[in-house]
Amino acid sequence: KITTPSHFAYLKISEGCNRVCAFCAIPGMTGKHVSKSMEDLVKEAKYLAKSGVKEILLIAQDLSYYGIDLYGKGLFAELIQKIAEVDGIEWIRLHYLYPTKFQMDILPLFKTVPKLCKYIDIPLQHSSNNVLKHMLRHVTTEETEALIQKIKEVVPGIAIRTTMLIGHPGETEEDFEQLKSFVQKHRFDRLGAFSYSHEEGTYGYQKYSDDVPEDIKQARVEELMGIQQIVSSQLNAARVGQTLKVIIDREDDEFYVGRTEFDSPEVDGEVLIIKEVSLKKGQFYQVEVTGAEEFDLYGKVV
Repeated sequence: KITTPSHFAYLKISEGCNRVCAFCAIPGMTGKHVSKSMEDLVKEAKYLAKSGVKEILLIAQDLSYYGIDLYGKGLFAELIQKIAEVDGIEWIRLHYLYPTKFQMDILPLFKTVPKLCKYIDIPLQHSSNNVLKHMLRHVTTEETEALIQKIKEVVPGIAIRTTMLIGHPGETEEDFEQLKSFVQKHRFDRLGAFSYSHEEGTYGYQKYSDDVPEDIKQARVEELMGIQQIVSSQLNAARVGQTLKVIIDREDDEFYVGRTEFDSPEVDGEVLIIKEVSLKKGQFYQVEVTGAEEFDLYGKVV
């Protein structure tokens, strides 16, 4: 369990990972997925709700595998519905769903479960078939694009967050150019990028040489994030004039600082609200977006 002394909390639904990643070297995150029972998770959610938690972030190495080890089949959609029944919980957010075994049965829930934020975190890692093969991602560019298209068709307006790994062994300039085009085409609402690190003990360390120079890795990261900055600025500008439900996270000297359902705490953008009226941390308000920057919005309570 990972919790915070706040109005939001992370609810870890499983331990471990049964995939072999070329970049992963996280102690305790290898081996088969071990799901927590649905009964225990619902009980924990009820406890968190009674403690004042309003937002539950369901988190696992890969949420799609939930239940397979315990129940013989994936039951993540059912878990979402059970958590949504807990009184006091108003938002449910999903981290992480990899594209390989993505459970399509969760998509209709974004329409039928009001508490489920229109937000999904899919760590794609790359878009080039060459790099995906080296990473052992077991997914192709074509399959990834079909999944993204399907998600957007079934859930219009959903915010997709992803991460990209830059400079993996074998990544060519052509691979990076393909990745840039991919990011420009799909216009992800949230995107992070980090450079490959040749960590001892990983599959990548054992199988590949670290053949992309560090300065090239960093230059590629900066270039990709420059592209994303433009995309994010355009998407945020389109929000000006909209009225959105916002939860207040904190207060500073000038603003109340909150988030929409399209932003996860501590990693995504924020809404800065002028101090015209008194607002309470952990409470929800309707906020009209009055301005936008690359990653943050400005607004006023209506």
